[in-house]
Amino acid sequence: MDNPAYTSLTGPHAHLAEWRGRVVRYPLDVSPWLALPDDMTDADWADLAALAGAGAEVPLPGTTVDPPAGWELTFAMPGVQLVDEGIAAAPDPEAVRLGPDDVPEMLDLVERTKPGPFLPHTVELGTYLGIRRAGALVAMAGERLHPPGWTEISAVCTDPAYRGHGLATRLVLAVAHGIRERGETPFLHTSARNTRAIRLYESLGFRLRRTTQFRAARTPAGAGAGDAGAGDAGAGDAGAGDK
Repeated sequence: MDNPAYTSLTGPHAHLAEWRGRVVRYPLDVSPWLALPDDMTDADWADLAALAGAGAEVPLPGTTVDPPAGWELTFAMPGVQLVDEGIAAAPDPEAVRLGPDDVPEMLDLVERTKPGPFLPHTVELGTYLGIRRAGALVAMAGERLHPPGWTEISAVCTDPAYRGHGLATRLVLAVAHGIRERGETPFLHTSARNTRAIRLYESLGFRLRRTTQFRAARTPAGAGAGDAGAGDAGAGDAGAGDK
């Protein structure tokens, strides 16, 4: 759980893993997340640069080691990891399972609400639930990282016109119910600065497990010829939205 991207991509999400040496990432149309070993070596940094390509901005999860000369740190934000400790998880009668046919609406909702990166095939990471009003998708939440025995809740968002009705809270509890039904434990990440979200999640029954750092860096201009950058390297966490 201290390096959940790595344990996801070497565990339940191994079928999605793209490797170069010890560096591993999701396909670029699934997630910008990549995973690094805890003990980054010069060879690992070289593999990361080659995988991402020259001048690409990449997230740096799972390591507190600063990148070597030639790299540029571009983003740093304190974060928190919260885990289920008795939340009132329950199915929701209005929640519907979202799939590939719903992706255009999901992408539109994400664009308007900015909960974090969501790409055309992010839906492949796990279960996504939504609530509709007059046929339109107005709130959603789903699953992202999947270390063995755990599942992260992410992409929690509500259309601004429907905030204040508790829709996102209901979806968080419904997603958590599905995770528990598999015998796993829900968890999530958010910015340490987002005190409103933290208070909300704690009121639902999540507890702080650890603090962390969301960081990103730009690869050297002369890096190897990777196929693409990692896209948005921000926190990409379960923002507060309006629960």
